[in-house]
Amino acid sequence: MSTGVFQRVVAVNVGLEGFAAAVREQGADVVDVDWRPPAGGDAATLALLEALWGRHGDRVERANAAAVDRIEGVRPRALTVARAGDVIDGLGDGVLLHSGPPIAWDDVCDPQRRALLAACLLEGWAGDRDGAARLIADGEVRLASGNEHGHVGPMTGVCSPSMAVWVVADDASGVRAFSTLNEGPGRTFWLGVGDDEAVERQRFLRDRARPVLAALLERTGPIDVLSLAAQGLQMGDELHMRSQAAGHLLIRDLAAAFAAEGGEDVAAFIAGNHHFFLNLTMAAAKCASLAAAGDPEAAGSTVVHLMSRNGTEMGVQVAGLPGRWFKAPAAPVQDALLREGHREEDAARDIGDSAVIECIGLGGMAIAAAPAVATFFGGTAADAAARTRLMGEICAARSRRFAIPGLDFAPGPVGIDARLVVELGTTPQISTGVLHGSSGAGQIGAGVAHQPLEPFRAALEGLVAELDAPAPG
Repeated sequence: MSTGVFQRVVAVNVGLEGFAAAVREQGADVVDVDWRPPAGGDAATLALLEALWGRHGDRVERANAAAVDRIEGVRPRALTVARAGDVIDGLGDGVLLHSGPPIAWDDVCDPQRRALLAACLLEGWAGDRDGAARLIADGEVRLASGNEHGHVGPMTGVCSPSMAVWVVADDASGVRAFSTLNEGPGRTFWLGVGDDEAVERQRFLRDRARPVLAALLERTGPIDVLSLAAQGLQMGDELHMRSQAAGHLLIRDLAAAFAAEGGEDVAAFIAGNHHFFLNLTMAAAKCASLAAAGDPEAAGSTVVHLMSRNGTEMGVQVAGLPGRWFKAPAAPVQDALLREGHREEDAARDIGDSAVIECIGLGGMAIAAAPAVATFFGGTAADAAARTRLMGEICAARSRRFAIPGLDFAPGPVGIDARLVVELGTTPQISTGVLHGSSGAGQIGAGVAHQPLEPFRAALEGLVAELDAPAPG
């Protein structure tokens, strides 16, 4: 029996927009729910997710908690600046390190190739670049992934035995990592320039900056890198594309030692290099990565502890399968702001070890802390906040170390979970520079690189196979 009271109809539409449009045409209100089938509905991928959320779910959750605890628990401190060949195992005469997964010389991209050839000249192994190319092609100079030797470098990531490197260590876990000194803007190895000016910059860092910085750290004692990074985050840095505030904090901590030791030219170089703190952050992040991968309790973890690119391939490692690379072609840098006169086709593909920063919750994961970086992709502070929230959807936890002022000091996302990446089809975003792909012009812009999905899915496949394997014996 009718009560004579009109009831307003409100519909909830899940998924297809066409259904909502039809209801609205009838004058009813519609609430849309943005729902898509997990992993795009792919049956094989759904089976992987069911295994890792289902029959292995408890083990994966425990392992993920352990991996995140290791990432969050490290306290990496800069101990000194040393000659790379003296402190990095395996970096002897005739060996060059590079960013990204291992790669054959024939597949090396143009910017990285230029830096590797110039490093041969720096070491005195060849008299010219043609001679250097022959040495590498013939195997007399061997290429190795820096990541497999505890080293991380931005962009081309090239490191040779005589170069200066930060030595960063975490006492509790016993891990140690290394990164070259940041060369600054202009014509430099890290930006894919290998001319005589770039070689001279490296000689300055090797022959002048290294002994000065080593003396400063001897006087001040070790520097707590991530403590400075956390302060920088409160001052407008996201610690990847923007680390000026943290760099200024470092200069503050070294000021008294500079006054006592001298080194005005080195102080001027650091003060004029807005990316000087970047490499230090990377070495600290590599310590966290190594700590997560070295924890037996993290066996089976889907937490991504390493992402790295060499301009040809992008590689992922998860804490549950330490040391195993899962790779795909490197992506172009999307959302890029290029310098006047350059076009998208001029750009090299995504390159560098610096995505290790995103693996500890900084960089593109914390872009809301640095609205200025949003201008690289034509965005606003609100867009930056939205991107950090989106990255939170693919992370296993929230940081105890890093809070984001632009999100009312909420803890930032940490612990990229490969399950969530694959389930949602949302890959990590990396704030990064853009190099010229062929001319040796160096950096031509900056932007955000969205990583390919394939390596994350391959990592899940590897984990399921490992977890399903019968116990030995």
